[in-house]
Amino acid sequence: MYDRKGGGNPPLSFSKNGEERPRMARKTGRNFKDLLFERTTAAFAFAVLALAVLLFGVLLRGSVPALRKFGAAFLVTGTWDPVLSKFGALPFIYGTLVSSFLAILIALPLSVGAAIFINDFAPPWMKAPVAFLAELLAAIPSVIYGLWGIFVLVPVLRDWFMKPVAKVLGWIPLFKGPVYGPSMLAAGVLLAIMIVPFILSVSREVLATVPQRQKEAVLSLGGTRWEMIRIAIGQHCIPGIFGATVLGLGRALGETMAVTMVIGNRPEVLLSVFQPGYSMAAVIANEFTEAVGDVYLSSLILIGLILFAMTFVANLAAKWVLSKMVARAARGI
Repeated sequence: MYDRKGGGNPPLSFSKNGEERPRMARKTGRNFKDLLFERTTAAFAFAVLALAVLLFGVLLRGSVPALRKFGAAFLVTGTWDPVLSKFGALPFIYGTLVSSFLAILIALPLSVGAAIFINDFAPPWMKAPVAFLAELLAAIPSVIYGLWGIFVLVPVLRDWFMKPVAKVLGWIPLFKGPVYGPSMLAAGVLLAIMIVPFILSVSREVLATVPQRQKEAVLSLGGTRWEMIRIAIGQHCIPGIFGATVLGLGRALGETMAVTMVIGNRPEVLLSVFQPGYSMAAVIANEFTEAVGDVYLSSLILIGLILFAMTFVANLAAKWVLSKMVARAARGI
């Protein structure tokens, strides 16, 4: 018997289904193991956030000397002269944006087209091998892509595309100038090959979520296969494909070794895609070990900070646009 004054065992506490509740549940209303698991996962989440903040803080602290000397002019100055300690990030920002834009321009239709073929047109015996080989491209190290780009891609582009186009369309500023081989175009094509697996994989998963009954309904109403794909993508898949594109853009913005080996590494702002350029990641990789002096080293760190900010802003904007697209799709607009 339980006596409130004399002690003894307390009465058992039972749940609605008749099972005894754990003691921690009686005292706090929550199971100890669940509480421990929640606190542990929360610590992991805050650790990831702390790493991002710490990385930003380290970059900001290291870039202070360059910020004090150059200020906002660092973003719009095209001079990069370590001897005279004159530095500007404009050529590298331009090279990063142009090469990434070319990569997305090439990779997006290629990836989405391949995903549509694999999901809806390829015979069953072909789907698994093609999908596996396409996604295997993501596992290849970037330095291997760079070597392949130097010995295969650059000569092919130079002799079979760039020189003929320059002869015919050389009067256009976009294709003007002598053809060397290493160029913004070579970097864009190589980046496109590298980000195809990311966009392709996500696009395939998004296309697979379209209900089969909806596809069959379009076909039963007299629609063609093209109309079926267009309606399915237009109503269900555009937000997912946009997210896949942002994922590929993030990879293109931060790629280092492969771009360094084929872009030409010339710190100039040139409109022609046949001319060499320079990217932000490439200049950091090439010159960080040779940086002598606080201003030189701080300028490289400031370029890293700008690249960090560009990636953050691009992903933030993409999240906002994606949320708007999902909301519109949910309303049936």
